[in-house]
Amino acid sequence: MLRPTRASPRLAGLKPARSQSPSRAGGSTPATSSTKPARKAGGKPQPEYEFGGPAGAAGVMLLLPLVIGFLYAGCGKHGCIRLPEDALDVLAAAPLAPLWDWTAAAVVAGWTALHFLLYVALPGPRVEGVVLADGSRLKYPMNGHLAFWLSLAGFWHGLPLLGCKQSWVYDAYLPLATAACALSVALSVWSHALSYLPNTPLAEGGQTGNPVYDFFIGRPLNPRIGSLDLKACCELRPGLVGWAVLNLGLAAKQHEQQGEVSWSMVAVVGGQLLYVWDALYNEQAILTTMDITTDGFGFMLAFGDLAWVPFTYSLQARILVDHDPRLPAPAVAAIAALGALGYVVFRGANSQKDAFRRDPSDPAVSHLQWMQTKRGTKLLVSGWWGAARKINYTGDWLMGLSWSLACGAASPVAYFYPVYFAVLLVHRALRDDHFCATKYGADWEAYKRRVPFVFVPGIL
Repeated sequence: MLRPTRASPRLAGLKPARSQSPSRAGGSTPATSSTKPARKAGGKPQPEYEFGGPAGAAGVMLLLPLVIGFLYAGCGKHGCIRLPEDALDVLAAAPLAPLWDWTAAAVVAGWTALHFLLYVALPGPRVEGVVLADGSRLKYPMNGHLAFWLSLAGFWHGLPLLGCKQSWVYDAYLPLATAACALSVALSVWSHALSYLPNTPLAEGGQTGNPVYDFFIGRPLNPRIGSLDLKACCELRPGLVGWAVLNLGLAAKQHEQQGEVSWSMVAVVGGQLLYVWDALYNEQAILTTMDITTDGFGFMLAFGDLAWVPFTYSLQARILVDHDPRLPAPAVAAIAALGALGYVVFRGANSQKDAFRRDPSDPAVSHLQWMQTKRGTKLLVSGWWGAARKINYTGDWLMGLSWSLACGAASPVAYFYPVYFAVLLVHRALRDDHFCATKYGADWEAYKRRVPFVFVPGIL
């Protein structure tokens, strides 16, 4: 979500989205919730820091809201950065005030509360997650797909009932982003406080003893209020679906201003709507991701889920409101085809992995080759996962690139997502490699010899 994305490197907590799958290509045994940190000679655990340790974590927490503000100021109705020498003039012209609006704050709080309510109240099957370190298995309601459709309908018909057009989200975009940042901080504080309650499972990475770092990386593993699992709900609900409804409102604003919705806007909003729908339709897949099984729920994941995803991933749609390049139909078709290719790779790889984890004897995956590890886990070495160890990340990135290409040469700012996401995915891949090397030992090195490429078969 920064989310390590569902893909991350620990900005991981800052993503998107959803390449968030552990490095393990497949397996029939459940994952555990954590790995043990290295120990000093005296036997005392030695913290393993990411992001440059406490100082780096503090810097990231200060920097991320500024990045959201920079993206807003870097390209909007006031102008767009096109060349480096334009930057200061465009940023100076940006209407950065007001940053706060109580109506926007109420909408963000109400939207998040609505998703908390839908999580616990909507019907749907309840499935078990992975085996935790204490041997227990938590249950999770799988009603996200229904919540997705109800949320879209509620947004489209609910705002007019409140006296606002759907395009209001464009006009209130910056205050909405500010409110989301504030809410993510508040939720992080709440979650951190819950971690000190008795019998609360803790994430290994969030027990360094440094309060700044633990607050950032996440101390509680599965913070819950009754049947509400904060981490699982925030992973796919308020922010991810919020991204989709922001896009719809931005498309409505373009139609309001120009009398039509451009093909570029259709390609971006349609592709991203498919991406969000796919996440909710395949909701059960998140239960075996590192975000759920290993990472604590702190600022990294809360901010990534609630602020970073909706207000950086909607960047292209917001730019297109005022700076649509009016690309010719063949160009938009080619861009859409690139996005479709990315989706096929992304969904094909993830579905194959998930099917193999659930039942390796399933006819859909029983023909695949795998290697047995000493831990009892089976690692796929054919099919999508025989082509490259992180081929799902490649598909995810191609989708992101297509969304930026739909903006043409409007501004380099429009290409923030694929650049950021490439760094994110490489970081996540390195992080996953370290995790699996610790987990599997020599078996992981043998696996990498069988599947030598990380992202692109035969190349990278």
